[in-house]
Amino acid sequence: MYAIIKTGGKQYRVAEGDEVDIELLNRGEVGTAIAFEEVLFVNDGATPQVGQPFVAGWAVHAEIVAETAGKKVVSMKYKRRKNQRRKFGHRQHYSRVKITRIGQ
Repeated sequence: MYAIIKTGGKQYRVAEGDEVDIELLNRGEVGTAIAFEEVLFVNDGATPQVGQPFVAGWAVHAEIVAETAGKKVVSMKYKRRKNQRRKFGHRQHYSRVKITRIGQ
């Protein structure tokens, strides 16, 4: 059984027991249980259900495991012949969640 959920402006394919890095959630501390109500697609093995836009009555339940940061992205500004150079980096913050249950 798997589902496709929408959170943080992105879509994720999740199954029970998966650990997924999603956009940072401001909902709680590590160990907090959360539910994703925006379920776009559910395949329970018998009949796949497609939402319009969401599948009614379904939710994906998860637990926040950790807060992590992605790989550093290094970028640079440069203006030729002006001796202007600026190097900067960014690390996106994520919440790592473990999917505990997909159900109605």
